[in-house]
Amino acid sequence: MTKKVSSELYDLIGIKGEASNSGAGVTECGGKDPERYFQIFHPWSFTPAAADQLDGVMGRLKEELPKHGWKVVEYGPNTSKNKSMQLTADNDKKKHSVKITHFAKGKTPSLNLMVVSGCYQVPDGEKVDRF
Repeated sequence: MTKKVSSELYDLIGIKGEASNSGAGVTECGGKDPERYFQIFHPWSFTPAAADQLDGVMGRLKEELPKHGWKVVEYGPNTSKNKSMQLTADNDKKKHSVKITHFAKGKTPSLNLMVVSGCYQVPDGEKVDRF
């Protein structure tokens, strides 16, 4: 499901480019029993075919995400030296969150995305593989 959410986000970016092919992982849910609860995370990046294609992408995503069930909960420059634009959105129906950071400065402008699921409970008698 987490990779499917990442794929939908890729489509919403709406620019030709290349996404990194990183795998999803499993992590603990903060404050919950790690033997019984887990989250799935999928970090990836997007590099456009041409650097200037990312101009205005964060504002467009801020407008488009709510039309697709996402609630933008944070938007604006982060605390880095470059004041990179950052957007955090939650999708209650899909039980996922995403943090998108636009790295505009540097040789290769890109978007970094971290997609995280809600907490899931491990079925009785099962064990979670941490990877």
